[in-house]
Amino acid sequence: MNKVIRIGTRDSELALWQANTVKGQLESLGYVAELVPIKSQGDLVLDVPLYELGVVGVFTKTLDIALLNGTIDIAVHSMKDVPTLLPKGIVQTAVLQRASPMDIVVTNGASNFSQNGIIATGSLRRKAQWLHRYPHHTVVDLRGNVNTRLKKLVDSNWQGAIFAKAGLDRIQKLPREFEILDWMIPAPAQGAMVIVALENDPETITATSKLNHRDSEICTFVERDFLRTLEGGCTAPIGAWAEIKDQAIYLKGALFSLDGATSIEVNESVSIENYIGFGNDCALKVLANGGRAVLKTIKDEL
Repeated sequence: MNKVIRIGTRDSELALWQANTVKGQLESLGYVAELVPIKSQGDLVLDVPLYELGVVGVFTKTLDIALLNGTIDIAVHSMKDVPTLLPKGIVQTAVLQRASPMDIVVTNGASNFSQNGIIATGSLRRKAQWLHRYPHHTVVDLRGNVNTRLKKLVDSNWQGAIFAKAGLDRIQKLPREFEILDWMIPAPAQGAMVIVALENDPETITATSKLNHRDSEICTFVERDFLRTLEGGCTAPIGAWAEIKDQAIYLKGALFSLDGATSIEVNESVSIENYIGFGNDCALKVLANGGRAVLKTIKDEL
């Protein structure tokens, strides 16, 4: 392969870290690669909650267009931002080894949540789960890149703000004062990085597929299958976390009402060779157990 692999990426610090990681791994295999930073609507519009932007794949749409028009050869994404249905002509080529999928709360000094307080997050999933556990709290919207959100927290009267641990770890911005929210179900594919390319570009597919981590691919497939069946995306509070243990795959998934009052959860497992369809089956159980009514209410409220 003689061509330079052009890597499209958002130009935030975290996105550039992810793209540079892929660039380094490709170069270690003998390929030549370069970065092509591109701004997305999700980066530019910071004063509107994600679910109000009305765009599926708000952080990925610009890169999809760049791929399809030939400006770039691959795009690197935080996998949790990627719609479960990729645009026609674009295929997933690799899921890199996953980092921690956990959410954390970065605190502003105090960490006693038994009293009234204010917590910040731009995620409906995090908001709903926080209110499910701490219904006496107020949750406010928080947007922007990692550095912007950390600064807003410092300058605020909030008790804390919720982040993905992997993102802060990757750019070495994990503060001293934080707590791992081991009770909070992560976003499907949180902590994973994905590479996508054009389906009619076999050379690039062959090169990037060498970076695929099979266990991470399987777990994120199950989680996103769960999400796809529930038709959530950014507009419903849905969490899913799959793990592989002793040749079995375990899934914990949940759908929450917007106010967190209602939670419909599943905890299931199957042998790893039966992972295809497992996420869908778990989602159907959620729908049958009251999930359809919850989703209808969410659509009416948003």
